[in-house]
Amino acid sequence: MRGAASLALLLVLASVAALLHGQIDAAPSVLWQGLVTGEGPGALILDTIRGPRVATALGAGAVLGLSGTIFQTLFRNPLAAPDLLGFNAGAGLAIIAGIAFGIALPAPVLAAIGGLAVAGVVGALAWRRGSGTPALTIILVGLGTGFTATALATFLMTLLPGTAAAEAQRWLTGSLAARNWAHAAQVWGFGMALTLLAFSQARPLMVMELGGELATGLGVRAEPARWRISGIAVLLAAAGVAVAGPVPFVALMAGPFGARMTGARSPAARMAAGAAAGALIVVLADLLARASVPGLQLPVGVATGLLGAPYLLWRLSREMDKGDL
Repeated sequence: MRGAASLALLLVLASVAALLHGQIDAAPSVLWQGLVTGEGPGALILDTIRGPRVATALGAGAVLGLSGTIFQTLFRNPLAAPDLLGFNAGAGLAIIAGIAFGIALPAPVLAAIGGLAVAGVVGALAWRRGSGTPALTIILVGLGTGFTATALATFLMTLLPGTAAAEAQRWLTGSLAARNWAHAAQVWGFGMALTLLAFSQARPLMVMELGGELATGLGVRAEPARWRISGIAVLLAAAGVAVAGPVPFVALMAGPFGARMTGARSPAARMAAGAAAGALIVVLADLLARASVPGLQLPVGVATGLLGAPYLLWRLSREMDKGDL
């Protein structure tokens, strides 16, 4: 309980810091005046400049963190995350394809189609007839499929005009630039609905941690449950990608960080901790990206990449020491 309260407090403090700091800092009194009166520079920051961006960062980080936690729990492997499995790249490819070919579908729909399509490809390539598929096999196939999706998205960007291509490249890195309240409402709306679906699967997820045969003995059909839960997790990741781009490593880091900080053990508790940790990571990474270099706002994906790459190397070394790789 103390760990959960600490994580919640950190999330609040990070959100306030993200509202106060950037290329131009604002005093707390300025924000308070804007909040109370709805006028002045504080109101402009809250309503237009930083408020929507922070709200979008919170929502995108939460759904990415929740998605990663679900996959890591489902496959019982800390490397199982939608960015390493290629699902984020598939969602990004679908959105870039929609822009390139003028497909008039909302970004969340395109992202969902792309993420689910890549999930289907990964499942088809990794599936072994008559035997369970090791998590490492799925991760390796997902990595290859994700690289292919990213390469295709890069190729499609060559079909775009110069300005649109530059913006698409920035978005593909992971960006929260020019977010507005519509983006925040989008990720929070889809995210809340999918979060409810995800938590409704907490019991099957807990049973499946015991193994497929035991899960079947307890009345849970392992394969249909695995596909159902995976689909929900893919859609959660797609909801985040639709507003922030395929931000790397958030889904990978959030689950272990949240569980370590809160001591969460049950799947439901780990999912809640992972969502909160994902939101915290994205808000802090975006603050770092906005405020670290004077006169330059970096994409949030650059900051999460700098944080996540050393973590991935450390995690790989841990898995190799345990003999799991």
